[in-house]
Amino acid sequence: MSLLLSIDTSTRGCSVALHQDAALLVSYDLLAEKSSSGMLTTLIQNAVTHSGFTLSDLDAIAVAKGPGSYTGLRIAVSTAKGLCFALDRPLISVNTLAAMTAQVVDFFDETTLFCPMLDARRMEVYCAIYDSKLQELEPTQAKIIDLNSFENLLQKSRVVFLGDGATKCRQVLEHHSNAHFRLPVVYPSAKTVGQLATDLWKQQRFENVAEFEPYYLKEFMTTTPKK
Repeated sequence: MSLLLSIDTSTRGCSVALHQDAALLVSYDLLAEKSSSGMLTTLIQNAVTHSGFTLSDLDAIAVAKGPGSYTGLRIAVSTAKGLCFALDRPLISVNTLAAMTAQVVDFFDETTLFCPMLDARRMEVYCAIYDSKLQELEPTQAKIIDLNSFENLLQKSRVVFLGDGATKCRQVLEHHSNAHFRLPVVYPSAKTVGQLATDLWKQQRFENVAEFEPYYLKEFMTTTPKK
């Protein structure tokens, strides 16, 4: 038996889910123009309470570790770590891009490859390549997209591009006959974070709560404000 709380605020959205033995009990997904992560603790309490449990009933906390928004990732990870310390529960981390891909793999055949993309401004995206079994074929990276991006893969395989980063890159890549763009836009969600976390729970693959940090991928850059 396992009761897992999952959290994802990788982008401006805020998502919470509760899984019991891999079965989804409840989920909340908020997406607004401005960050909705301020609702995170309220959604956590509602998800647990409305399912008939208390926080002390949780067996582990799962969090989308990134890549994504610096602020969003910090909020999710700090909240997850706080719950782990307070409840003395293990922490499970899931790659945000892998969890995004898990939302769509069942709609395609086993020969299809997947490229989840998160917008990283201008023509840069955070992306990775997965197969239909969510095995990582190309690692998570920050990539500037041009006409030649993914050329080798697209010559051999059908590639499904998904996420808000794929939306802005569509005009650059859609000339390839093997390039498929998933609509509507796939956003990160705690539902599939919890789905993947269930497998990690069975394997007892936990993070060191004290040392764990979000997967920012790129260093945080600050600028000096103008007078």
